[in-house]
Amino acid sequence: MKILVADDEAPLLRFISRGLSAEGYHCVEESTLHNLITRIKQESPAIAILDRMFGDEDSVELLPTIKSMPNAPMVLLLTAVDDVKERVNGLTLGADDYLCKPFDFDELLARITALKRRAGTTAVNDSFTVGPLQIDKDSRIVTLCGEELSLTKLEYDTLFYFAENAGKVLSRERILSRVWRSHSDPLTNVVDVYISRLRQKLSVNSSISIETLRGNGYRLTVKLTP
Repeated sequence: MKILVADDEAPLLRFISRGLSAEGYHCVEESTLHNLITRIKQESPAIAILDRMFGDEDSVELLPTIKSMPNAPMVLLLTAVDDVKERVNGLTLGADDYLCKPFDFDELLARITALKRRAGTTAVNDSFTVGPLQIDKDSRIVTLCGEELSLTKLEYDTLFYFAENAGKVLSRERILSRVWRSHSDPLTNVVDVYISRLRQKLSVNSSISIETLRGNGYRLTVKLTP
């Protein structure tokens, strides 16, 4: 799911974007209000998280335009002012929810989940299947032959990367860069450790496995049943 995050405070913008990206969302950042309408038209996000104030400019003034768009995004407003009249005004003009600063990130995630439910968003288009493995990108739930796998965040991210590239050889460096956002191995065998864990969890089904190609990397393979 794509989420546009608009805020003129760079540290908060990066914090929200990194946090939501880590939860599996595709985040688009915008730091200026005059570009907001154009970015929403270009990106077509499902949800727009908007800071209320951009300097002296109020993003509430753009809500009628945003909500009149075809496939308009759900809008979550962030505000430093916990004032009932201001919240009512924002909601009246088209905001779908309000969250006051400072906020807990878990509450932000809960608000996003609630907005998705209200919008009728389903996970149908956000899931894919690789052999007996089904991955729901929205909920980050992985099932193998219908049974849910218990995965840590890094295990999920690693398996997701393999599933996206099923049949392709992935080097250790590529895995580190994608999953750990690192170009050097923080622990000499960290990739091997996580692949070993995944192999153990996938071992309940012999048709799917992660192969080691010595000197090249690793590959997720699926054996076709006759």
